[in-house]
Amino acid sequence: MLHDPLFILACLGVLAAIGFWIRSNLDNTINPRLEERLNFIGFIFAVIGIWRLFVNAGDLGIILLVGTVVSVIIFLIGVFAKNIVLRKTGRNWTIPIFLIFSLRTFAFEPFQIPSESMIPGLEIGDFLLVNKHSYGIKINRVGKPLFAGKDPEYGDVVVFIPPHVNVPYVKRLIGKPGDKIKYIDKKLFVNNEPLNQDYISASTKEVIARETFKSSERIIRLELNRNIRFPEEVTVPPNHFFVMGDNRDNSYDSRSFGFVPRENFMGTAEVIWVTWKCWLCIPTFDRVGLIK
Repeated sequence: MLHDPLFILACLGVLAAIGFWIRSNLDNTINPRLEERLNFIGFIFAVIGIWRLFVNAGDLGIILLVGTVVSVIIFLIGVFAKNIVLRKTGRNWTIPIFLIFSLRTFAFEPFQIPSESMIPGLEIGDFLLVNKHSYGIKINRVGKPLFAGKDPEYGDVVVFIPPHVNVPYVKRLIGKPGDKIKYIDKKLFVNNEPLNQDYISASTKEVIARETFKSSERIIRLELNRNIRFPEEVTVPPNHFFVMGDNRDNSYDSRSFGFVPRENFMGTAEVIWVTWKCWLCIPTFDRVGLIK
């Protein structure tokens, strides 16, 4: 985000509008017409910033943190300058922004499934709640946790930032550091141990199966005419993990973009809370429930 000139310009524009508004209040030169213009200018810059944030798949948590800091500064200026407007505005902004920042950064963050890679368990349009503290507490999506959490476990439905793009992905955790992984003739092997597959249904095109490994279990989909053979056995390096989609032969995962560093994990996907397949579709709650 810091390399996007439009985003930087938008942030500076919003801060300039706020700064001018603060100065006008301190000088008692503020009036409804000026305040309306400053609100409009700030709104335009804010829209540009949010647009660039989504284009670059940036982390809204950083914006919320900055918003909290700015609100506290406005409140403190109001207190020391004995300005009622600044004090009340800063207080009214700080509380909701800080609560949203805290919940989204340290508790749960919404995430929408954008592809078919986790079918049949997760479908396009499913909105998930991501547990942000399952692997440790941190402010930014990528980086070492401020407070350590548990390491990802076999079978976790993980949300992470892959090494090639700054966009969250959701996959199934298959391999830990040191594990040997191979996928041959629709069969997944971890440390030369084949994962058990019990077929649920089959057709000429696909197979739906229940796959188990150690204490984890999931429903997977296999396409009979694709990915007949995974080209080689790979060993997961230290501090990295191997992930795959449950739609085993129609998933862009560690077989393509490589291993996921430990610090790139955001958390675990735990709940489907609504399904909204397209902007013109009606949201449904038929699939609400815990994710397995």
